[in-house]
Formats: sequence, structure tokens, C-alpha cells
Amino acid sequence: MGFTGDETSPVLTVTAEKDVRVVTLNRPDQLNGVSAELHRRLAEVWDEIAADGDARAVVLTGAGRAFSAGGDFGHLLRHTSDAELRERSIRLDRAIQTAMIRFPLPVVAAVNGPAVGLGCSLALGCDLVLMADDAYLADPHVSVGLVAGDGGVTLWPLLTSLLRAKEYLFTGDRIPAEKAVEFGLASRVVPAAELTDQAMALAHRLAAQPAQALRATKAALAVVVEQMTRGGMEAALMAEQATMTSPDYLRIVSALAERGTEGAGRGSSGDRTE
Repeated sequence: MGFTGDETSPVLTVTAEKDVRVVTLNRPDQLNGVSAELHRRLAEVWDEIAADGDARAVVLTGAGRAFSAGGDFGHLLRHTSDAELRERSIRLDRAIQTAMIRFPLPVVAAVNGPAVGLGCSLALGCDLVLMADDAYLADPHVSVGLVAGDGGVTLWPLLTSLLRAKEYLFTGDRIPAEKAVEFGLASRVVPAAELTDQAMALAHRLAAQPAQALRATKAALAVVVEQMTRGGMEAALMAEQATMTSPDYLRIVSALAERGTEGAGRGSSGDRTE
């Protein structure tokens, strides 16, 4: 069922359970939609935890009933008229992807509900992905007129076949938890009521592994990931920035922002993104 939070709390919290750090996206009333502040914190938190000498593993999850429904529509709409915001967002997207790839500790995603757009990329950027049986993944960037620059182009072709990556990035269709495991986008499905306990148990198991060997193995894998994705990541980020001023994006996001669409309660074209 995920870890809990409330709207008066910071948009992202870090709590400690022995040598495991729990990072919680904490805008539950907005389905953990990514605001400007949360976007910034997602770029900062990985270096902060890496500097914590007592940390050995991380669990990433969402407060309430969603992992993250993606970009906050009001925040997304401001990109159409603010060049500085567009440039800052692309820098943050690059920083988040790079920081997660290079982060030295193992990260377990506890996907407690919809993981959409940037939320999907955050989940897939983790080392192991546990999904509640009622959760799903979706990346509807194209459906709202954007290129999937914040992780879709980088991560999907590494985890599943190129044909499947194209199908689900092109359409934005949802992928239920069981299908996500079948496609190679998640490690396993667990009952929703057991998700927190299983994620924490796995993180503690990883924390107990020989630290130097585990970190060096992850660092070597990170070299492989960066070698395979750097060109695609940069191409996608630049293309995403360009599509933030496209007529399609302005039309679709304006309509969604006006309607106040709740991303996780809609079909693929109404899911949030960024």
C-alpha cells in the first residue's frame, strides 16, 4: 500500500530504517504529480544519499495511492511560454537520469500504484522494480505532444525489446504489473498489502551484501548503461525541449490543465507525463 505522507510535508521525504533509506514522493493529493519543486528535489536527493556514510540501500516509493502520475499539468503548461523553465527542466531531466545511473547504492522501486511519464522513468531507473498487483506503467509523452526525453528513450530499449519499446512509447498504453514483468520492465509482482514489507526486506538483504563488491558491480553496469544510452538520451532531451513549444503540445496540455484531469484515473491519452 506504500508509505504514507501528507500535503503539509515536503514534496519528497527521506527516512531511515537502519541502513536503508526510504525516498518517498510526497504529494499524495496530486497523485505525486511532479511539480517544479519535486522535479528539483529528484535531481538533488541521489547525491545527498550517496554522501550518507551509513546508507547501504534505498527504497523509492510514492505516498498514497500512486507511485507518480507524472507531470503536474499546471507546471507542464508553463513550459510553453517560459524558455528559461524549458531549459531548466531539461537540465533537471538529464541530472536525474545521470544521477540514478551513477548512484552507488542499490535502489528498489516499490511501485504502489500508477507510474506514469516521469514517474514511469523513475521506477524503471531503479535497480530492482517491485510492483503492486494493481499498479501499472505508462509513458504517454507522445500522446500529449512530447518526446519521451526524461527516460523513456534511454531506458525502455535496454529493458525490453525495441519493438515493444516503440509500441508503448508511440501509443502511451498502460502496462499492467504482470505484463510489465513479462516484458522485462519489472522484477516481480507482489500483493499490494505486502509491497512495503517485501521491498524493505529486499533492500535490507541488499544492504547486507559485501558493500565493495556490490558497489563495484553496479558501477561497472553503469558504465555499460552510459555507453549504450548517452547519444539517445541527449537526442531525446533536445527533441523534448523542442516539442514543448509545438502546437500539439500547447493544445493538448492546455485542455488537460483546464479540465484538471487526474492522470491516474484516465485512459492513456489522459495520463500525466513529463
